[in-house]
Amino acid sequence: MAVSSSSSIFDLLTDEILFTILDFLAADSPLDLKAFSLVCKSFHAVQSRHRKTLKALRIDLLPSVLRRYLSVSHLDLTLCPRVADCSLSAVAAACHSSLRSIDLSRSRSFTHAGIADLVSNCRFLVEMDLSNATDLTDFAAVAISRAVNLERLRMARCKMITDLGIGCVAVGCRKLKLISLRWCLGVSDLGVGLIAVKCKELKSLDLSYLQITKKCLPAILQLHNLEELVLAGCLGIDDEALATLKQGCKSLETLDVSNCPNVSHDGLSSLINGAVCLRQLILVNCTPVTNALATSLEKLPKLQAIKLDSCHVTCSGLKAIGNGCISLKELSLSKCSGVTDEGLSFLVTKHKGLKKLDITCCTKITDISVSSVTSCSNLTSLKMESCSLVSKEAFVLIGQRCHLLEELDLTENEIDNEGLKSISRCSKLTSLKLGICLNITDKGLIHVGVGCPELQELDLYRSVGITDCGIAAIAQGCPMLQIINLAYCKDISDDSLRLLSKCSRLNTLEIRGCACVSSVGLSSIAVGCKQIAKLDIKKCCHIDDAGMIPLAHLCQNLRQINLSYCSITDVGLLALASISCLQNMTILHLRGLSANGLAAALLACGSLTKVKLHVSFKSLLSQPLIHHMEARGCMFQWRDKPFQVEDKELKDAFR
Repeated sequence: MAVSSSSSIFDLLTDEILFTILDFLAADSPLDLKAFSLVCKSFHAVQSRHRKTLKALRIDLLPSVLRRYLSVSHLDLTLCPRVADCSLSAVAAACHSSLRSIDLSRSRSFTHAGIADLVSNCRFLVEMDLSNATDLTDFAAVAISRAVNLERLRMARCKMITDLGIGCVAVGCRKLKLISLRWCLGVSDLGVGLIAVKCKELKSLDLSYLQITKKCLPAILQLHNLEELVLAGCLGIDDEALATLKQGCKSLETLDVSNCPNVSHDGLSSLINGAVCLRQLILVNCTPVTNALATSLEKLPKLQAIKLDSCHVTCSGLKAIGNGCISLKELSLSKCSGVTDEGLSFLVTKHKGLKKLDITCCTKITDISVSSVTSCSNLTSLKMESCSLVSKEAFVLIGQRCHLLEELDLTENEIDNEGLKSISRCSKLTSLKLGICLNITDKGLIHVGVGCPELQELDLYRSVGITDCGIAAIAQGCPMLQIINLAYCKDISDDSLRLLSKCSRLNTLEIRGCACVSSVGLSSIAVGCKQIAKLDIKKCCHIDDAGMIPLAHLCQNLRQINLSYCSITDVGLLALASISCLQNMTILHLRGLSANGLAAALLACGSLTKVKLHVSFKSLLSQPLIHHMEARGCMFQWRDKPFQVEDKELKDAFR
């Protein structure tokens, strides 16, 4: 078939083929999709039809964006903190039957009227996240109840919703499979009971920090599809309440009773007898893990994950877990007192197939434990921050034996360059945390740059032996890097930032206390890393307005910034205020900042939700301005911390 000279060969391809091509581009990089759409009008039209997910940066541009993307099924408005009813009406008018999911969990200003408009027009909504909408009342719940196809509803911290509103949701949304009522303090046994009675398809129920008792549990027991039950922080849940669960919940796979001080071994034992399909048990800050409790876990043959953070764990308890939980794949013992070499070594020796282990702050373990842990060759995640008795030689074993590791946290340990050289064999590493590791230098970091090409997160907080040379190896060898923390690495300079600017996916940069960094280096980051969303430049005294201007022009995704102790004036702050999705600013001890300049910046920055300021500005800013900002949803945090700088160079800069 001949192709005319005026048409493209792509015109011969069906939408299905073109969409498949775009799926591959999207998997690689969102920027590639944008480049595709800019090739020609035909590609622009194809990409408009293909796009299903949209994360808006500016609420005022949302109507025009939705007119272009007609097939949006998932809308994320978390970067738009002030979404008013008129915005939801615009969404309703544009999306109609295509919209399936909307995330308003960081948004403000909308009321029940906006939700009613959205629900009435978008009849096929299956998911809504209204978390943190603290001003919503039962009228909003009534509006939600008309979303008859709703399957997933998150209402965490909707503190004004009561049993009456939840009852309406229960009656109207019979297809619900997931509901989160975390911190909905107006909801009691009555509302929870209504949800359980009416929504028979529920699979996930989060009741964390509600004032509920055993009265609502019988109704929950009748949910034959329930797989996840979260009761964290429910003070009214005690042993007697858990005893009722002994009667049923055969489908339950995940149970969270963290921070329930009235739950003991007796209650958990009763529960275990009725939850034979349990796969994940979360007991954070709960009852001591004794031999009796651990032995009872033997009745859970499918149990794969146990989280015991901040519990007291006995040696006999660990041994019982080792003997009993035959399917164990994940174990978290973070900050557990009582963990010793004897108990931990016995447990991991019994579970060589363990994939995830957290022994953060288990300060009694030594090289003996590490030797045993590394015999679990299938480990993908190992967290062992602040294991102070483990010697530097033990870390070599990790690289020698655990080649499948993807996540490794060695913060505040004795690891040295030989250990890093060994760990660089873990070529699948995506997250490596080496904060406060005082024995490592560039020599070790160079090995990581060469051996770990998939690295996405690197934490070098206060690892003072690192210089530009080590960062050069990371920037060159780890092109997928998204997060890096170089705070207080005193020898880091603009050269490091220039090199890191080649990592186009970088979205989080922390260079607090890097006194050798200047606006020149920050400008390089602005040019090369347009995805930057979080930036901490506190105590970078050589960063001034010259660094803020390119940041404001090029980094429109910036949401959080700490400017404290920098050399920024009114001009730089006003430039930053033009970033449409900037939500969080910390502005302490900026000597070049005036009250008028601050006021102008606050008014211009329309998306602010939190500002941390020195208390001296509280009397300098007008009360009407403060009230206006608070009415827009901005929370002020006033700090009375005096000017404190240890670094001589920084002191000199502020004289």
